[in-house]
Amino acid sequence: MGLVGVQGDRNGEMALSLGSKNKYKRMDSELSDDFEDDASHHHHQLERKKSTRKYVLACAIFASLNNVLLGYDVGVMSGAIIFIQEDLKITEVQEEVLVGILSIISLLGSLAGGRTSDVIGRKWTMAFAAIVFQIGAAIMTLASSFEVLMIGRVLAGVGIGFGVMIAPVYIAEISPTVDRGCLTSFPEIFINLGILLGYVSNYAFSGLSVHINWRVMLAVGILPSVFIGFALFIIPESPRWLVMQNRVEEARSVLLKTNENDKEVEERLSEIVAAAGISNGEKNEEKAVWRELLSPSPSLRRMLITGFGIQCFQQITGIDATVYYSPEIFHDAGIVNKSKLLAATVAVGVTKTAFILIATFLVDRVGRKPLLYVSTIGMTVCLFTLSISLAILGKGQLGIAMALLCVCGNVAFFSVGMGPVCWILTSEIFPLRLRAQASALGAVGNRVCSGFVAMSFLSLARTITVGGTFFLFSLFSALSVAFVYKLVPETKGKSLEQIELLFQNHNEWDGSEMELGDAQHLVHKA
Repeated sequence: MGLVGVQGDRNGEMALSLGSKNKYKRMDSELSDDFEDDASHHHHQLERKKSTRKYVLACAIFASLNNVLLGYDVGVMSGAIIFIQEDLKITEVQEEVLVGILSIISLLGSLAGGRTSDVIGRKWTMAFAAIVFQIGAAIMTLASSFEVLMIGRVLAGVGIGFGVMIAPVYIAEISPTVDRGCLTSFPEIFINLGILLGYVSNYAFSGLSVHINWRVMLAVGILPSVFIGFALFIIPESPRWLVMQNRVEEARSVLLKTNENDKEVEERLSEIVAAAGISNGEKNEEKAVWRELLSPSPSLRRMLITGFGIQCFQQITGIDATVYYSPEIFHDAGIVNKSKLLAATVAVGVTKTAFILIATFLVDRVGRKPLLYVSTIGMTVCLFTLSISLAILGKGQLGIAMALLCVCGNVAFFSVGMGPVCWILTSEIFPLRLRAQASALGAVGNRVCSGFVAMSFLSLARTITVGGTFFLFSLFSALSVAFVYKLVPETKGKSLEQIELLFQNHNEWDGSEMELGDAQHLVHKA
């Protein structure tokens, strides 16, 4: 009996042992399944992240194509005007008007662009801009007189005004928060690419006859706008504009394509709906947009001062004069040969394009404000040195070398900060319901200052010399350093809706300011 009992106990232990092993096997199997599920989920998230980034990148590139038109026009006109003057026998005043009128007229496009984009959408406003520019460029190419050339120039200016205003707004509204600064700088990259292409076009076609070469230079500018037609089949409408039209489900669909996870999509959508003033499908009553802009609240006033001010400072520091009239600057320094003049401008274009790429890499890593400090201080030094060089060194090898170095240095520092960050800030800081038209107001300030500088540069240079003119630009650049320090907040890493709250809570703004030491840290880091 005892033996049987022992055997029974052993059998029981054995059964228990076998049961335990089976249990462990089941647990191992469950853990293995969970691990496989986690791995599969992780793989799916990585694939979605890659596809999302590619999609948003494609949208930003296509939305920026209109900016190539502006850049190309600025670059190509610097060389084409030499041959237009020779072919059509225009005066110096007509030359200034022809160059500067595009910036002045483009403000009409920028003003109309805000309201137009609120009515027909951001996407179709970009299409309209391309069509108007194409018509203007075609008229300029076929122009037989100064008057006809001006008609084409006016139309091109309106198209450029629409395009320049809407691209950064659209990109800011579709971009994920973490990449918004980088992607919103794309329009400035494409402006610089356009400038470089314009310079190269000048150099490439300068060997043709005087009657033909400037027409070919201007005609090439039509090509980028053709690609915009293809872009319309790829890019979506802005989700924020869709919410403003109470098309919330369509907005969610777009956000699912441009954000990496569903939780972030719902968070962004909730913020957008709240910012748009829509609750449960009903719009809150708001003052008319223009009435609100003309009688702003304290927070909106701070936004307008920051947005409008940074746009004006971008231009009154003389960047368009540097680009439009670089052949005249180098001629004043001592370069006489036309081919060498145009080759020198290509060096300026390459420098400008290269440094904008550096800004794109840094803007979401170190922030907007440190880049602005480096940019404005560097520009001030280069502009001041250029003015002294042109006034003292005169014409000669040293004078030419210093002029080329200072002009390239100025455009490099501009491209690192003031160029792209200006448009990034303007597209970020305004409330959703006001964003398009407030950004348009900033673009108007930019274009007016650009036109004023372009249309007065030659006359001013004749009055106070080229060196004196650049000394004046250096003073404005020094003022821009103080403006950035006092009135520009850091917006890196914040959603568009959080930035709006930043301006409402001015104490938080003061507490979160990036100090000038951050710019010094950035210089050491670079």
